[in-house]
Amino acid sequence: MLKKKIIDVQVPLLGKTVEIFAAPEQLRGKTLRLDLTRELRGKNLEAVFQLVVNGEIVAKPKEIVLLQSYIRRLMRRGTSYVEDSFVYSSKDVKLRMKIFLITRKKVHRAIRAALRNKAREFLIGFCKEKSYEELFSLVLNGTIQKELGSKLRVIYPLSVCEIRRLKLEKS
Repeated sequence: MLKKKIIDVQVPLLGKTVEIFAAPEQLRGKTLRLDLTRELRGKNLEAVFQLVVNGEIVAKPKEIVLLQSYIRRLMRRGTSYVEDSFVYSSKDVKLRMKIFLITRKKVHRAIRAALRNKAREFLIGFCKEKSYEELFSLVLNGTIQKELGSKLRVIYPLSVCEIRRLKLEKS
């Protein structure tokens, strides 16, 4: 029987350590799921990290998900929403990104399509030269969302511009 104990896990993306209760031999290949709502001041975000054991245990980001309850709270009557999902290559891996946009008023399908195409074009160009860990930190900081919102404001004003999911596809 393996002896469980409290282990410190380094999470460089958040810049802190997390304590978990487990047997050190069983941690290879396991995932760690953290709720980041308190760190992001009410934005319901959940992050999944892959545990890597190299002497010390380090958590590498695997997926960031904006919870459905938060999205439902943002929705209002008389608005349109735009969703898109695509796979792109960053500097070192393939990632899947799902975006979520809410307009201020109801808009025609052509405007929603223009928003979707412009967002996809901007994000693919933006993410080409960045590493995947850098992209995860930019999504957590809100930098990508802010830049994307300012680019899309030219087409139609948005009330919400969020990255709903960022997931590691292939290494």
